[in-house]
Amino acid sequence: MYRYDEFDHTFVAERVAEFRGQVARRLSGELSEEEFRPLRLMNGLYLQLHAYMLRVAVPYGTLSSRQMRMLAHIARAYDKGYGHFTTRQNIQYNWPKLEDTPDILADLASVEMHAIQTSGNCIRNVTADQYAGAAADEIEDPRPWCEIIRQWSSLHPEFSFLPRKFKVAVTGAPADRAAVAVHDIGLRIVRDAGGEIGFEVLVGGGQGRTPMIGKVIRPFLAKAHLLSYLEAILRVYNGYGRRDNMFKARIKILVHEVGIEEFRRRVEDEWTHIKGSPVELPEGEGARIMAYFAPPSFKPLSATSSGFEQKRRDDVAFARWSRVNLVAHKQPGYAIVNLSLKPEGGVPGDATAEQMEAIADLADRYSFGEVRVTHEQNLTFTHVEQGDLYALWQALMPLGLATPNIGTVTDIIACPGLDYCALANARAIPIAQQISRRFGDLDRVHDVGELKIKISGCINACGHHHVGHIGILGVDKKGEEFYQITLGGDATETTAIGALVGPAFAYDEVVNAVENLVETYVGLRENGERFLDTYRRVGLTPFKEKLYAAH
Repeated sequence: MYRYDEFDHTFVAERVAEFRGQVARRLSGELSEEEFRPLRLMNGLYLQLHAYMLRVAVPYGTLSSRQMRMLAHIARAYDKGYGHFTTRQNIQYNWPKLEDTPDILADLASVEMHAIQTSGNCIRNVTADQYAGAAADEIEDPRPWCEIIRQWSSLHPEFSFLPRKFKVAVTGAPADRAAVAVHDIGLRIVRDAGGEIGFEVLVGGGQGRTPMIGKVIRPFLAKAHLLSYLEAILRVYNGYGRRDNMFKARIKILVHEVGIEEFRRRVEDEWTHIKGSPVELPEGEGARIMAYFAPPSFKPLSATSSGFEQKRRDDVAFARWSRVNLVAHKQPGYAIVNLSLKPEGGVPGDATAEQMEAIADLADRYSFGEVRVTHEQNLTFTHVEQGDLYALWQALMPLGLATPNIGTVTDIIACPGLDYCALANARAIPIAQQISRRFGDLDRVHDVGELKIKISGCINACGHHHVGHIGILGVDKKGEEFYQITLGGDATETTAIGALVGPAFAYDEVVNAVENLVETYVGLRENGERFLDTYRRVGLTPFKEKLYAAH
C-alpha cells in the first residue's frame, strides 16, 4: 500500500488549513454560499437535500485497517454512526456539520486520506479491480499504475478545470471487474504478441444521460508512455470538449461527434510533441512506487486446505457462502473474501462504525491489515489463508457481513437517490430494500444464480443502471416516482448497455416487475445459463411480453 512522503503530508495538511479558513469565513458570513460553493466542492463537500455530504477519496479502493478505524471514528464522532461506500470506491458521510468538516479533514490527513478531487470538473478517484494484486487471473497488479495516475492528476494545473468531471479505471486481468469500458478512459493491462506488458487504452465510455461504451484508441501502449499518452488525451479533450452545454461536455460526446479515427489523429498529433518529454514518469520513480505494492509475506501453503474442504462438506451454510463470496487467489493456500454490505433489507453500501471497527480488527487478524472497497458497494479481504476461512466466516456472521449473495439478485447497486441526493428524481434505496426482502430466501437466490440489479434515482446513473442485467431508473412524472426498466446491461469484459423494456412502472409495481422478469428467466433458461446468457439468447421480446401481460 502506498505511503505518503513528506510532500504528500505537507500538501494535504496545507489544504486542510486552507479549508479551515474558508469554512470560518463562510460561518462568519464573510463568504456567501455562492462564493463558498466552489471552495467546498474542491474539498469533496456537497450540499444535499437535507445536509452537507462529504465524499472521501479511497484511491483504487485500498484501505489499511488504521484508515478503516479512522473512517469508523468519523462516522461516530461527526455523523450518524455510519458511512456509505460508493461505486467509485469512495466513502460518503451524509450528515456532517459544516463547522466539523475541517476537523474531519484533519483526522483524515492523520491517516493519509483526504477528499480532494472527489468532486468538480477534474480527474476523479482512479478506480481499479478490487482483487488487484491477488486475483488468480491477473496479468499485473494495476494499483501501482493507479497510484502513478493519482499523483500525476492531483491538482494538475492544466486539468483542474476540465469541461466536465473525468473518470479513469484500470484493470489488470482479462476479466474486467472495474467496468473500464464505461469510463472516460479505461485501461486494460495486456500482453502483446511478444509477451511485453502494456495497456489497451479505451476512451469515450460513460453512463449518465447518454450512455456509451468506450472505444479502443490504442490497442497497445508501452508502460513507459502511459502518462504522456494520458496527457495527450486530456489535452485534446480540454481543448475541444464543449463547455457551453454541461450535458454534452463529457469526452464521450466529443469522441462520438468527431469519430474515434479523428479523435485518435488529434491525440497522436498532440502526443508527438510530448512523447519522451519530462511528462513521462521519471526513471526510477516507477520502481519506487511499485515497491509500496509488493505482495505481503505469504506463507508457503498447499494449494488447498484439507480443513477448509472438510468444513465445506460439514456445514451447508459455510459451503453456500464459500461458493459465491470467495474468489480464487494467485497464491497457493489463500483466498479472496468478499464481505457483503447487502444484508436482507439493508441499504446497499452502508456500514456502521461498529462494523468498520470490527472489519479493521479482522483485517489485521486475517488479511495483512488491508481492506478493499468494490465498485459494487461491498468490501473485500484480499489475502486470507484457506485454513482461516471458517473462523473468519463465523466472525463475520454476527456482524451482518456474511450474507452469501455476491453477484446474486440481492447484491444490488443503488445510488442514494431521493433519500439524500439533490439531483435525484426518485428513491433508489427503498426499491433495493424491497427487492432484497422479496428475495430473502437464500435457496431461491442461489437457484436464480448470477443476476446483477442496479438502481439509479436519476439519469446521472450513479447506480450504474445502464450496465445492470436488470437496470432500474427512477424518473419523475408530474411529481410522482416512476421507474424505467432496462435489460441486458453488462459492466464486464463483454460490456453492453441495457435495452429499455417499455413504459415505466409506478413505485409500488417495481418489485413485482422484477419478480416477473426473474421468473421469466427461470422458465426460459437452458443448461444452467445465467440471466444474461438467457437474455442474449432469446432477446427482449419474451421478457417484455410476460412483463406487460401482467401489468
